[in-house]
Amino acid sequence: MEDTRNTAALHVPVLLDECLDMLAPALDIPGAVLVDATLGMGGHSEGALRRFPDLQVVGIDRDPQAIDSAVRRLAPFGTRFRAVHTTYDHLDEVAAVHGRDALVDGVLMDLGVSSLQLDQADRGFSYAKDAPLDMRMDPSTGASAADLLRTLDAGELTRILRTYGEERFAQRIARRIVEQRARTPLTRTGQLVDIVRESIPAPARRTGGNPAKRTFQALRVAVNDELRILERAVPRALASLRVGGRLVVESYQSLEDRIVKDVLRQGSENRAPAGLPVIPADMQPRLRLLTRGAGRAHEAELARNPRSASVRLRGAEVLRAWKECP
Repeated sequence: MEDTRNTAALHVPVLLDECLDMLAPALDIPGAVLVDATLGMGGHSEGALRRFPDLQVVGIDRDPQAIDSAVRRLAPFGTRFRAVHTTYDHLDEVAAVHGRDALVDGVLMDLGVSSLQLDQADRGFSYAKDAPLDMRMDPSTGASAADLLRTLDAGELTRILRTYGEERFAQRIARRIVEQRARTPLTRTGQLVDIVRESIPAPARRTGGNPAKRTFQALRVAVNDELRILERAVPRALASLRVGGRLVVESYQSLEDRIVKDVLRQGSENRAPAGLPVIPADMQPRLRLLTRGAGRAHEAELARNPRSASVRLRGAEVLRAWKECP
C-alpha cells in the first residue's frame, strides 16, 4: 500500500497559502463546502482541511489513481472529505449532491497535468522519460496519444500542435510524424521526442528548454479535451457558488488562462448603458475580481517548487447568483 507520507512529499501544492487566503472569507464559516475540482494527490485539499476546521471538501478528479492516492492521504479527516470520479465540467452536478441547498462556498481549480502524472513514466506525459505514448488522465477511457498520432492526418496534427502548443514548427513536425508512422508505428515518447528534435532547426532548439515541450503539451490537451472541458467548467463553477462564494483558478499556460480571464472579466463588467444615474440591479457586475491581472509565484515559491514558474493565479467573488443572472 502507498505510504501517505510519500504521497505528501511527492506533491508540493503551488501557491497553497495564496489560494487559501483568497478563499478564506468564503470558507471560514460553519459548514462551508469547498469543491477541489482538480484533486490530484490532495495537497490543496489537505491544506484547506487543516486550516478550516469546520470545512467539508469534495474532491473531483478524472484520474482513478489520483483519487486513490488522495483518499489515502486524506483518510485522517474522515467524513470531512469525499472524492468523486468525474471531469470537473460536471462540477455543478457534484455541487447539487454535496452542497448546501445545491450550492457550495468555494471552488478551487489547479489546472494542467499533475505531479503524479508527470512523475510516473508509464503514463507517457513526460518528454524526459521514454514510455508508452498514452497521456490519458483517465487511462480507462478515450483515445491515447499514440492513437491520435496513428489516425490523424497531417493537417489535423498541425492544427493541434499550433493551437494547443503554440508550436511555430507545427507543420514540419506533423509531416515528419506522418512520414515516420508509414515506416514504423509511433508508440513511445522517445520516438516523438526524436521526431520533434529532427523537425526543429538547430538554432531554435538552443533556446526555450526542451524542444518537445510544446508538442507534448498540445497532444496532452487534445487527448484529454482539456480546453473544451475548461470552457464548460468555469461558468458551471460560478453557477454552483452561493452569493459571497469564491472561485480560485491556477493556470499554467496561456490558453487556459485566457479562458478563465475572459469569463471572469465578463462577469465583473457593468452591463448598464453609459450615463445611467442609477444602475439597475440586473445590470450590475456579477463578480468581484480578487486579483489585479494574474498572480505569479514569488521567489520563495519558485525555490521551493520549480513547477510554479508558469502559474497564473486568478480569483473572483460571486456578487449575484449566477444561475439567476441574464
